Amino acid sequence: MPRKEIDFDLSNYIDHSLLKPIATAEEVKQCCNEAIQYSFPAVCIYPSTVRQAADLLHNHRIEVCTVIGFPTGANTSAVKLYEAQEAVDNGATELDVVINLGWVKSGQSDKIYQEIAQIVESTGKTVKAILETTVLTNEEKRLAAEVCLDAGVAYLKTSTGWFGGATVEDIKLLYQITKGQIGIKASGGIRTVEQAFALIEAGATRLGTSQGIALMRELKGKSENKNR
Repeated sequence: MPRKEIDFDLSNYIDHSLLKPIATAEEVKQCCNEAIQYSFPAVCIYPSTVRQAADLLHNHRIEVCTVIGFPTGANTSAVKLYEAQEAVDNGATELDVVINLGWVKSGQSDKIYQEIAQIVESTGKTVKAILETTVLTNEEKRLAAEVCLDAGVAYLKTSTGWFGGATVEDIKLLYQITKGQIGIKASGGIRTVEQAFALIEAGATRLGTSQGIALMRELKGKSENKNR
């Protein structure tokens, strides 16, 4: 794969995530304020906090992203569809949908397609399909990626972060499959600037991380040290 040009303004890549189950309303507010401060493209929060985030960010060009079928993807298609539609009604502009991993393992590509395509078509919003790459073989990753691509998703996302995280190898594989047609979101375990840039170089166009502020501070420190 040809070397990918990197926009070294790291803030342009970060989906600022707050996906711990015990997150409070005050923490959601802090997450949104941090996204405003650093001009992150999106916050990623639970469906129950979408309306709060949408209200806090309504005067800012920051996407309100939420997770659907999180973290297992094993909900019924009807439940996922309702969850997605309700999230949009509450102000979500991006939906990170966990695909049904059991269907991937058993090769039920038609079911995967129908579920994701229905969410894409009914909401009209940016849909990122979470593949959970750490529990799939390369053959299964390819199947899931190609089906979701056909279903009209805007991004493929590596992981929920609950079962492991993004790897450079997986990003390269997804980039090879998509050929740059859609975005790729690397997510899970991104804790250093070195990791972040390696994933971007491999083809990631978004980084899902709860460590966005730490990454920006690390980057600032590296820049200051370099200029001394």
